[in-house]
Amino acid sequence: MSKKTPPSELASTHEVLNQTPPLTGHNLYAGDAALREAVQHNGGHWAEDDLQRYGEVCGRPEMIQRGFDANEFKPSFEPDDRVGNRVDLVRYHPAYHQLMQLALSEGLHSSPWTDPKPGAHVVRAAKYYLHSQLEAGHGCPVTMTFASVPSIRLAPALAGEWLPKITDRGYDPSNRPHTEKTSVTIGMGMTEKQGGSDVRANTTTAIPLGDGSYELVGHKWFTSAPMCDAFLMLAQTDAGLSCFLVPRWRPDGSKNPIQVQRLKNKAGNVSNASSEIELRGALGWLVDEEGRGVNAIIEMVAVTRFDCMIGSSGGQRQAVVQAIYNASRRSAFGKTLIDQPLMQNVLADLQLEVEGSIAMTLRMARAFDRPENEHEKLLMRLGTAVGKYWICKRTPHHAYEAMECLGGNGVIENFITARLYRDAPINAIWEGSGNIQALDVLRAVAKTPAVLTNWLDEIEQSRGADAQLDRAIDRLKKQLADMDQVEYRARRLVDQLALTMQSHLLVQGGNSAVAEAFIASRLGAEGAHNTGCLPTGLDIKTLIERGNPLVV
Repeated sequence: MSKKTPPSELASTHEVLNQTPPLTGHNLYAGDAALREAVQHNGGHWAEDDLQRYGEVCGRPEMIQRGFDANEFKPSFEPDDRVGNRVDLVRYHPAYHQLMQLALSEGLHSSPWTDPKPGAHVVRAAKYYLHSQLEAGHGCPVTMTFASVPSIRLAPALAGEWLPKITDRGYDPSNRPHTEKTSVTIGMGMTEKQGGSDVRANTTTAIPLGDGSYELVGHKWFTSAPMCDAFLMLAQTDAGLSCFLVPRWRPDGSKNPIQVQRLKNKAGNVSNASSEIELRGALGWLVDEEGRGVNAIIEMVAVTRFDCMIGSSGGQRQAVVQAIYNASRRSAFGKTLIDQPLMQNVLADLQLEVEGSIAMTLRMARAFDRPENEHEKLLMRLGTAVGKYWICKRTPHHAYEAMECLGGNGVIENFITARLYRDAPINAIWEGSGNIQALDVLRAVAKTPAVLTNWLDEIEQSRGADAQLDRAIDRLKKQLADMDQVEYRARRLVDQLALTMQSHLLVQGGNSAVAEAFIASRLGAEGAHNTGCLPTGLDIKTLIERGNPLVV
């Protein structure tokens, strides 16, 4: 037998050096100082052990992999079965169902409704913030199911039949009638191609059948999660735009004619099937009264907008996690990235954005927990629009800056930063884009001036803590007193409503390093800034440590 020739030295082309292994096996809650403090400050202290537990669950390698798998293997649509029967079936990768099962088993769709108590919305928001860092797309049906409850409660008969199944912690994705299930999910169908956000332009019609049910005929341009068991939909009656609960199957077991035309090919949020559908005489039941469709559906929309705040805050947090982790383990020009001053400026600034986002999100969660309190009720009315506008609007650029911290790796699909970037614009567009939110703020103020007075009263609690904040509050009041071209200036006004509120909340949060840096960079004389342009003299080390997922 001949002796084997050893390989040439040239056959070995490289060693893998100066690359960062995947971040797994960490506790997402324990490593998030901003979240832990916001939970405590807003009344969720009683769930500390449960949040620690769930933070560990969300850091497990198999959970993180499910997020990747659900996005790599997109949903597919089968309009008919193999012999031609219409089935309108959307198939998902098993990882999607595993993530859904996890979310529902944790009560992310129901816990404040089934166990209302002080801090219930705060704790649910904190858990959803952790969960959303695994994967964003499957959160759509979780949110819609959660948000459907206030609207369905407007119809007591429907509520009696449907709410026990909506709030059940099981997950049943089987393609069969809701009458055969103990747990269901709920979607929504408002948007039509001719109206978009102007739902009053909807042309779908609903004709009463005389037995309390209606027949809906029309077309919906966006219906996400089309495998939900029922949908809240808007349609025109003789009395005007009305809201209906439309099941995917009729009570007799026959298929309701909700026909999926196609799945949308989206830039992001790809694990979530978004569809275009036609209603061809679909059975539905009235929610609230005829002509009060907007009033009924707005109960749902307010909650979905709040969840957009949670999801975008979670996206920001995961982006910071990846940026700081990579910078702490990768070197360039003879130094670890995290030790280089300009990178420190960027990382600290990215963390500051998260600090403001989570402070505002959990403050609004606290308001949700106290709907009987007039101050909290008014705060929530303005806060869901302001917060949804600002936090979701800030997230795409934030995701890009974090992605850049990873260099070329950041844009590769098997690094999570690429997905975070693709997903980032979705919440800014879904449930009313930026202009809609800004105009909603003006509408709320015009209809109920007390919402603005209440907002400013909240911020005034921090007057005297920082001179720059005091000046920003005074400027804001002056701008709000000027109604000239107010719609044209609406975005600027909402920007300042958000920034002054975030600054106030961080002052109240008690960490002087965070509050000082946020106010100096967001409210300082330089005004709006690019990421990584923090002024000198700030406690950058503390900010980065607060963002570091491995510093507990």
